[in-house]
Amino acid sequence: MHEGSWGISHTRVPTESRPGHVALIAGFYEDVSAVAKGASGNHVFAHNYDAYSEDFGAQDATKLDTWVFDNVKEFFHAARNNQSLFSKLNEDKIVFFLHLLGIDTNGHAHRPSSREYLNNIKIVDEGLKEIVSTLKDFYGNDGKTAFIFTADHGMTDWGSHGAGHPLETCTPFVTWGAGIKYPQKVLAQKFDDTYLQEWKLENWKRQDVNQADVAPLMAALIGVPFPLNSVGTLPVDILNSTDLFKAESMFTNAVQILEQFKVKMALKKEATLPFLFTPFNSLSDSKQINILRKARSYIKQKKYDEAVSLCKELINLALKGLSYYHTYDRFFLAFNVVLGFVGWTSYASLLIIKSHCNLTRGVSKEVKKPSHLLSCSFIAVGVLLALFLLIQACPWTYYIYCLLPLPVWYAVLREFPVIQGLVTLLLTFPPSHFVGYLLLFILGVEVLVLSFFYRYMLTAGLIAFAGWPFITPLWTRAKSTSLSWIFFCLLLAVFPLMPVVGRKPNIFLVVGAGLLVLLLSLFVVTSVLKRKDSLVSEELVLHLLQMLSTVLSICVVYGTHNSLLKKQGLPLINQVVSWIILASSFVMPLLSPLILFDRLFSILVSSMSTYLLLSTGYEALFPLVLSCLMFVWIHMEQETLPQSVVFCKQKVSSIQFTYNTDITQFRDLYLDDIRRAFFLVFFLMTAFFGTGNIASINSFDLASVYCFLTVFSPYMMGALMMWKILIPFALVMCAFEAVQLTTQLSSKSLFLMVINISDIMALHFFFLIKDYGSWLDIGISISHYVIVMSMTIFLVFLNGLAQMLTTKKLKLCGRPKSHLT
Repeated sequence: MHEGSWGISHTRVPTESRPGHVALIAGFYEDVSAVAKGASGNHVFAHNYDAYSEDFGAQDATKLDTWVFDNVKEFFHAARNNQSLFSKLNEDKIVFFLHLLGIDTNGHAHRPSSREYLNNIKIVDEGLKEIVSTLKDFYGNDGKTAFIFTADHGMTDWGSHGAGHPLETCTPFVTWGAGIKYPQKVLAQKFDDTYLQEWKLENWKRQDVNQADVAPLMAALIGVPFPLNSVGTLPVDILNSTDLFKAESMFTNAVQILEQFKVKMALKKEATLPFLFTPFNSLSDSKQINILRKARSYIKQKKYDEAVSLCKELINLALKGLSYYHTYDRFFLAFNVVLGFVGWTSYASLLIIKSHCNLTRGVSKEVKKPSHLLSCSFIAVGVLLALFLLIQACPWTYYIYCLLPLPVWYAVLREFPVIQGLVTLLLTFPPSHFVGYLLLFILGVEVLVLSFFYRYMLTAGLIAFAGWPFITPLWTRAKSTSLSWIFFCLLLAVFPLMPVVGRKPNIFLVVGAGLLVLLLSLFVVTSVLKRKDSLVSEELVLHLLQMLSTVLSICVVYGTHNSLLKKQGLPLINQVVSWIILASSFVMPLLSPLILFDRLFSILVSSMSTYLLLSTGYEALFPLVLSCLMFVWIHMEQETLPQSVVFCKQKVSSIQFTYNTDITQFRDLYLDDIRRAFFLVFFLMTAFFGTGNIASINSFDLASVYCFLTVFSPYMMGALMMWKILIPFALVMCAFEAVQLTTQLSSKSLFLMVINISDIMALHFFFLIKDYGSWLDIGISISHYVIVMSMTIFLVFLNGLAQMLTTKKLKLCGRPKSHLT
């Protein structure tokens, strides 16, 4: 209200410090692969505290900011007695960059609405006042210093950032001093948000900028060329300078961005066959020349506003042209991606049909060797494609996109007799049945897709699952099991309706979940004591150790929570115990018997000990309820099998996990097996989104790892949070291992069915990817596609982890390993 200009700086995803700093200083939004690079050159000098200072459990995170202020004041004080430093500081075109991290740390640790956060803002406010005074004193109040106050990113109300929520992408922008306009009164101004009303600044002109615009602004203020690859537009309305300077600066800005466009166009034109090249018509060579000539003419005629307006138009066209050439090959690459998806899904389906359906067994014997013409045709197409890409000097990734579908489709066409058999079978189906099953499958896939956007779709799916026993003979055949299924489906359906984890922490729910685990363990111990076999003592010791681990987890969670509330940091003993519990959780299950439910319960209790340490609220109950539903699912699937399918239907309580089961024991596949594959994918999605939208970076809560460490360590914290996410997945996959075993399913075929469902979803998300609209929409569309694409690799890992947890047995006290023979 007294000096300078202000507004909102709009950032881009990912809303993290490194990309934000690059956008502010270099004026472009860097590629993620550049994250490991740092400042270089003998013109950059840095002074910083060590990483251990950034402690989320520290007594006072404001010291991170006071450290900066104190060191800057000492730096200028020392310069008065150091002639070399004094000379350097009195040179022209100097930038001082102060990174104030205390507010961010307090926001993560205590939330932005906390007393600690608000107090930190006051300290920064006072610190800035002192720094401004120090600078003015040092330079003798010469009025040649400009100040810019902004942020690399924002923060959500629950203390997270990284995604595209407006709370994360909107940051303050305040600038004052040399070359900056004074505040301007206005009668009215319109913006899409409510900041003006909240701050009571409706009558003071607000001037918003994009984060990359700050770089050309700084360049103009200190009188250096605009950064070479900057895509920022100079906010000339902020400058307190002559109209001529503004017009010349905008002209230079336009030429600088236009050069990037011309280089991009030249590179694309050089690498494309002349008859295939389509230029960006909105900015032809003649139009570029005309606009530049007209802008220069306006400047000569002193029509500065018209010149600035024309230069802004040219910048917008050049930026659109940059985007056009950046996405020039989109359709070509997308077509090849779709070909690959459809080919792989077709081949996987044919493999399942060929291996497990009676209709193809007779056909497959008559299959002749594939024609040489077919293989020669595909080789010829491959060579032509490779030559086409070579002539155009395409990057190596293009070869993968274009050539990969060829062997896949060759493998599909080799199975032509199987395709014939499948078509013949489908023609014998009543059309109404076929259409009904197809619509049901499409509906199921759409529910899975929608669950990425709306978590309550998982609730709808679980409620539908609860009705499953009523449309099958299960309700009459196994009423008590069916009632359990309905109860746990409805109980699990509550979780997707809850707020995202971390936004409302509640330590008492975590303790409650631990007590429930102990109660379950007591029931199991009681049943073990009733048995009279030789392994009772060994099992009893294992159960008691796991119960002790759960008790320790409860104590550590409660103790750490209280210690952090008192700002006493993370107690060392709590940290050591937490890491021991985490390490033991990988070993404990492998000591348990291979009997199906004994092993699964051991996996659950060990996983819960770790999960409790990584929980902050209601999510601690989630794996417990999910596992109960998984136990019931195993029983339900056993009940769905008719006696004719399995030679001798074993009791679930007597089945043991085995490794290398003979493939000949597996039966043919039925429609019910497609349902089982769908159930697995749905339960994996529930494990994924049941307690939050982890497709968004801001769903991660750093408070989850405070039992293990509080000092900022992105890789370690990220690994711990990933393990927290993996635990529900592992529980679902272990249960699915049991379902495969009890129903004698082929794991290979079931796995292929699951991959097919995942690939259909991935194709769906591929068409939903956006590069326009809000940064929230763009970021979410990309993350959804990446998640589903990663699911295939992820499932391979989960399958291996589940097999290891369920089939491996470690020796205890020198006893030999037990195997089922």
